[in-house]
Amino acid sequence: MDAIKIHSSDNVEVLLKKRGDICAGHKVALNDIKTGEKIIKYGFPIGVASTNIKKGDWVHVHNVKTLLNETAEYSYNPLVANKTDVSKLKPLTFKGYRRANGSVGIRNEIWIVPVVGCVNSIASRLAALNASLVKGNVEGLYSFSHPYGCSQTGADHARTRKLLAALCHHPNAGGVLVLQLGCENITPEQFRAELGDVDSSRIKFLVCQDVEDEIAEGSRLLAEIAEAMANDKREDVDVSELVIGMKCGGSDGLSGITANPVVGRFSDLLVALGGTTILTEVPEMFGAEPILFNRASSWEVFEKAAKIVSDFKDYFISHNEVVYENPSPGNKAGGITTLEDKSCGCVQKGGSSPVVDAIDYAERVVLKGLNIMSGPGNDLVSATALTAAGAHIVLFTTGRGTPFGAPAPTVKISTNSALYTKKRNWIDFNAGTLADANETLEEAGLRLLNYVILVASGEKTTSEINNAREIAIFKTGVTL
Repeated sequence: MDAIKIHSSDNVEVLLKKRGDICAGHKVALNDIKTGEKIIKYGFPIGVASTNIKKGDWVHVHNVKTLLNETAEYSYNPLVANKTDVSKLKPLTFKGYRRANGSVGIRNEIWIVPVVGCVNSIASRLAALNASLVKGNVEGLYSFSHPYGCSQTGADHARTRKLLAALCHHPNAGGVLVLQLGCENITPEQFRAELGDVDSSRIKFLVCQDVEDEIAEGSRLLAEIAEAMANDKREDVDVSELVIGMKCGGSDGLSGITANPVVGRFSDLLVALGGTTILTEVPEMFGAEPILFNRASSWEVFEKAAKIVSDFKDYFISHNEVVYENPSPGNKAGGITTLEDKSCGCVQKGGSSPVVDAIDYAERVVLKGLNIMSGPGNDLVSATALTAAGAHIVLFTTGRGTPFGAPAPTVKISTNSALYTKKRNWIDFNAGTLADANETLEEAGLRLLNYVILVASGEKTTSEINNAREIAIFKTGVTL
């Protein structure tokens, strides 16, 4: 098989292998398509023909245009979501760290969280100078630099404060050193109030302007945190405790056919087992909203999801940008033609489970099941937000590859076997087996579930091995 028709109503097929001058991942017309006629893929319109297209012709940006605009009205037409049968699976557990507050971590690391960019260099020095603390049950020591925390106002200021506080509460961090300068407009008092109650043996605070030698004082506090973590041990934990973020980037024409559906199948399995998944990158839901919205578990959830999408469109409009300024040049080279094309493939990661909640950026997930989270398409910004929401692991599908890593272990999933073979130093899991006809969707989804359990139990991802750990904050306001 050298091509696939995804849905019975589609008028295009996607090449799995190169055909003449048309590359794999690109679309070919299954019948003649007249100017103005809709291009159907995944059973949904992904654009309209801008010229007559003959059967067998290449269907792409030269003869297709988007149907999207800045206005859209959403209606709630509830669907009965599929219920995944997991009765034949044995009880599944992973080896995790049970925290005093009842949460569970899959890593036992010390995180240094700068509240303001002015102390980034101090955070980095402290991490380097105290590397010897990583021993026994202390699995890592990381600092997370960013340029914000000051010269911000209003909602932008609050959003940064909220995200950083959420990271401090992440269960993969057995301990946290909160690093402040002292004069930033996220004041020490504000940030402590945002954090709320904390374990003083696990979360320490250092205001650098208040001490004579911030390196000596920071090192002392880090040693105290490591001592508090020394007796932490992994124990058997049911998979229902897992929270998994789902993201894609560097997508190609196979993303919505292989890797994203595999993640969707994994999501359905984990949700059926009582676990939690989070889907984000709202601008890549534009044009595919019904696929998710009609699976909302209630009218209230539908309204929250619709508001998240509408607010993002307003954000674009307020900056005089069109909502369809996407896909990227790399996406187009990989075979993705319009934002609808990209979005319909993107939301495949959500599987077929009911949507139980829709949460704002920097909020922590509270309900088990499939959640939608507000966040942009940008890879590192959304992966950071998924971590802050409580994701133990971020599943990241890609057709072109990327080396980045979020604070949470980031599993790279290739859409094609060629990428997996070429970039084994970046890629953890190959979903190209579907295109190769070597595996079914059910088999690949179960294989991914088993791999996630291994990672949750301590197996390192390539991003962890490469020490790729970064954060990025979604800044929307003015800079003073």
